[in-house]
Order: sequence, then structure tokens, then C-alpha cells
Amino acid sequence: MTLLLGWELVLLVWRPCRRSVGIHKCQAVQGERGYSMGFGFRVGVPGLSVRVSTRGVRTSIGPRAARLSLGTGGARVSSGLGPFYASSSLGGGRRRTSTRRTSRPRTVAPSAAQLDRARRQAERAQQEAQREAAIAELRQLRRQTTSVHLQSFPAAHPPQIPDIPHLGLPWALAEARAFHLQGIGRLARAQRAAAKQRAEQDAPLYLAAETSRLQAVREQLTDEAQQWWQALVSNDEATVCEAVNTAFSDNPAAGCAVGLDGPVLSVVMRQQDLDSLPTQTPGLTPSGHPTLKNLTKRDKTLWWLTSMGSNIVATLKEGFATAPGITAIDLAVLTRLPDTQRLGFAAYGRWTREAIESTPWREPDDALRFLDIGQDVACSVTTTASGNLSTTIKPLDTTRVPGLQDLLDHAQDDPDSGDTSLADLDISLGGNTPTGGGSPVTDPYRIKPFAEWKQEAPASPPPIPPATAVAPVTLIPGQTLVLPEEAWQGLRLAFSFAGADADLTLFLTGHDGRVGGDEDFVFYNQPSGADGAVRLLGKQLEGAHTVERVTVHLSALPEHVRRVAIAINMDVDTGLTCDSLTYATLLMDCTPGAAWEFQPPADPNIRAMVVAELYRHTVDGRPAWKLRAIGQGWAEGLDALARAYGVDVE
Repeated sequence: MTLLLGWELVLLVWRPCRRSVGIHKCQAVQGERGYSMGFGFRVGVPGLSVRVSTRGVRTSIGPRAARLSLGTGGARVSSGLGPFYASSSLGGGRRRTSTRRTSRPRTVAPSAAQLDRARRQAERAQQEAQREAAIAELRQLRRQTTSVHLQSFPAAHPPQIPDIPHLGLPWALAEARAFHLQGIGRLARAQRAAAKQRAEQDAPLYLAAETSRLQAVREQLTDEAQQWWQALVSNDEATVCEAVNTAFSDNPAAGCAVGLDGPVLSVVMRQQDLDSLPTQTPGLTPSGHPTLKNLTKRDKTLWWLTSMGSNIVATLKEGFATAPGITAIDLAVLTRLPDTQRLGFAAYGRWTREAIESTPWREPDDALRFLDIGQDVACSVTTTASGNLSTTIKPLDTTRVPGLQDLLDHAQDDPDSGDTSLADLDISLGGNTPTGGGSPVTDPYRIKPFAEWKQEAPASPPPIPPATAVAPVTLIPGQTLVLPEEAWQGLRLAFSFAGADADLTLFLTGHDGRVGGDEDFVFYNQPSGADGAVRLLGKQLEGAHTVERVTVHLSALPEHVRRVAIAINMDVDTGLTCDSLTYATLLMDCTPGAAWEFQPPADPNIRAMVVAELYRHTVDGRPAWKLRAIGQGWAEGLDALARAYGVDVE
């Protein structure tokens, strides 16, 4: 029972006395929560007590050993003898038995020993995880360095010159109209009609001229390819060395063809140093658990010898596959000797095509067969009298083979990078090395723009100056707009980027969102589609950025093409994602003076993205083309992008 102003009424119970009833004491006590009043009175019944609280009024009769409680909450019999306490409801309610007078749980903090034990367990788990990762990495490294010879290399064949891109009259007409309508306003109807008539007259001439020119280019390329193939199979020294060195450019062990003597090719190879190998190797504990153990000197030498043999066999296999006219290869291996830390020859010999191609290569240990199948093979690692592998790598005598000492004297090795520059060897064997820094490869089937053809055509009028460039309209993801009619005749696209390499890809799809055939998939290996209506113009450097351009003639697209998806995909070999691109922007423009730009998101989770799309639409009952900015893609890269549009990439 609670009174106003924080006063609390408490009924105190006093010790039983004689049969007389009366108020015994009333007092007010000041506490933390205010003032409380208590009073009590005597009752003549022994063992009778009355308690008043906010939950009701209870009375108890009987001594402490066995007391009957009546009142709010039901009747209970309690016993307080000894440490055991029991309370049972007489009304058939819940029964509760406990060895403690309170059931409140006690929170126990972990001891210092428990904390220390948990810390040690966490450290052991971390050490085990690191050891397992190191074991897996070492196993993979050993497998990679000793399995190079298990690769297969396709044999060279005569070059196949691709056909010229198929060009159609709608494409030529769109190019001609875009040129003749340039600079003419929309309201100048008479001038526009005359310009369209001139375009219809020029389009067939332009189409015939470009088709004839491209056909002549293909015939020239075919003649050059036949001459090159004939020089390769007839063992022309410069042609063979250039072809072989191009094939060797991506090998893990640097190799260089340095000369040709009849059908025998001379090759120098740089093997990694013995000291570059790890000092540990996977092993097992006495109980059979995986562990790391120190790599013995003999095991390290065996690993290095197997790796050298694997690279030797792979170099021989690739050399024979690239140059079909050679019958043998003289190969010498350079390495940094562990004792002197100077370059020296670790192996040399001659291996024939028949020996390499007739030997089965199935296991990593097969790489050691290079010692048995070659002619006059010398190796710096030998076996002892007891048949064990020697742990000493001794330099080989170079006086036995003419030209080896000259190669060694002029070999350059960079100790910082671990790579050897074999291109600057003084080639005493009469070979040639390919020159670096060549000009970038251009598209031989580059289509001459209509304006350029018109200038070269006889009795051509002076060219019309281009329209003044305007600031492009910036688009946001999901934004759409209706393209003006000028964009139908010639829409130019330019994808500019830096930081990494990417390629533009276009998909010409139908109503079902899938390509109708191979000609509807435009990418770097097929730069033209829809009879030239869509064409990739290649990449070029412009300052600090790379720019890849595309032309799209919407008016020349076949009727079955309903959409044009404009996509980018990262270089598959690098494994990079779109967040590696910097300053990536897709610029789209047409004449006169209409331009749009869109910056695709730098998403670190995707490797191929549809940046934008062009699609047919109807506006006010008339056909139209619309542009939509998208910026969404696939984490799997080009394969997933192509499959989404019905293309299987092999």
C-alpha cells in the first residue's frame, strides 16, 4: 500500500505475547526513497503474523519449523528446518523444491587460466591454418614448375586470311546521306531533298569502290602469307627465328632462338636459379599429420633438375611445333651458379624432332628423360659412384661446343628482376633476334570513310566543314531519350578509358533479346556486322587514354534487329574487374551538334557490362530509335555476357 508523496505503509510483525490486542509501535523512518511509516500490534494467537505488501495481505500461523500461510496467492505450508527449504501450495498449484532459498543465477567470470588456455587455442588454430596454406602453396608451386613439359603445342599451319567484311547498299547510303546532309538545317527542305538525291547517286559508287579496294587488300595479304609460309617451311633463318621467338615470349623460362644451320635450330634458355627455390617442403609428422619440413640439399637439387628438364622439353616441343622445317635443336641452358653467383651453362645438347615426338610425356618425373633421349647431352648435375644424385652444381666446359663461350660472354642478366635479357646476345651463330617496340598492328580491312572517298573521287566538290562541337549531355543509369533523325544516318561511339584494358562488344538482337546469327555478334575478332551497318574501328592511344570507336548506321540495320547492346568486357587473361578502369566514358554523337556521354560505374564485382543499348520504339505513331544508359553486368565476364545474348564462346 503506497501513500502520496512517497510514503509507504509497512505493517511490522512483533514477537507473539499474551492474548491482548493493541497498537504497539508506530514510527516514521527517512530512507533513500523518502519517508516510510510502520506500525505493529500484538495478537494473542501464538505464531500468528500478518504481512501487508503491494501484492496483497498474507497471514501465517505456526512456528518457523512448520508454518501455514493463508491469503493472497493461495495457502502454503513451509518448512525451514536445516538447510532444506520446501514450500508446497495447498491449492494444487505448482510444486517447487530447491536446496537454496534463492534461485537467482550467479554470473561467474572466466579465470585467468581459462583465458590463457583460450588464447593458446586461438594461436594454435591460426598457426595450423597458416601451415595448411603454405603446404598447399608449395605443392602447387612444385607441380607448376615440374609440369611445363606436359603441355601440348599446336603445329603451325599456313595462315588463313579472313574474308573482307560484307558491305551493303543501305550502309553506303547511310554514309552518303550523313555526309551530304551535314550543315543543312531541318527547315531547308529543298536543300535536304537535293542532298539526299546526291547521296543516292554516290552510294553505289562508294560501295563498289570500297568492295574492290578491300578485295585487293585481301589478295595482297594472301600473297604475303604464302610467301611467309614458304620461307618458314624452307628454313629461312630470319623467318624461323622470328616465329620461334614470338612463340617463346610467354614461356616461364626465357628462351631465344639465336641461329639456324640448315635444319638445326640453336636456342639459348635461361633457367631459374637454384637459390630461388623455397627452403621448405610438405611432409608428415610421425603420427601422419601434414607438416612442413626443411628441404634437404639433395631434394632441392632434384626439384631444380626436374624443373630444368621440364622447361627444356617444353621449349623443344614448342620450337618443333612452330618451325615445321627443322629436324633438330641445339639447346644450351644458362643459370646463375650457386657457388660463384655468376652465369654459367648448366646443360646443353642436341635433341631431334623424332626423339621428342616419340617419347611419352605423362608424369612430372618424365622431364628427367631429357638426359637420355638427347645427343651429346652434358649436365652440371651428375650422379655419384653409389648412384645418388650429386648436390653440387658445377659449371660445364664451354670449349667443347663452338660459340658457347661467346654467348656466355655477351649474356646480360639482371639480378634484381631475375629475368635475363637474351635479345642482346652477340650472335656468333648467325641468327637474328626480333626487334622490339614495333608499330601497333592496324586493321588491314579498315573501311575508308565516305568523306575521304569523296575527296579522292574525281571532280569532287569541296568538303563541307564539320559542325561545331557541343558539350555532350551527361546521362545517368536508367535514363532514356529519343535519338534525333540525324543519328539514324551515322551514330558515332567512342569508349575512352585508362588504368586497364577493355574491349567493346556489340550484340544485334531480335524480339527475343538474342542474336540471330554470328554476323550479329560484333567484337575484336569480327569487327563488322549487318553488312557494315555496325563496325568497330579499332583502338588508339590519345594522350593518357585509350579510345575504341564504333560507327552504327541505324537506318541500315535489317528489320529483324530490334536492339543493339553496347557492352564492354575486361581482358580475360588479366582477371581484372571494371573497377580497374579509370576515366571510363562512353561518348555518343551525331551531326549536327548532338552528343551524349555516360560514365559506367566502377563495379569491383563484374568483368563484363552492358553500358548502353539502342532500341526501336514508336513515338507519336512513328518509328523511332531510343537510347538507354544501363551500366549493369556479369561477374563471370565475357562468357556470361555472350551467353545472355545467345552466343556460345569457345
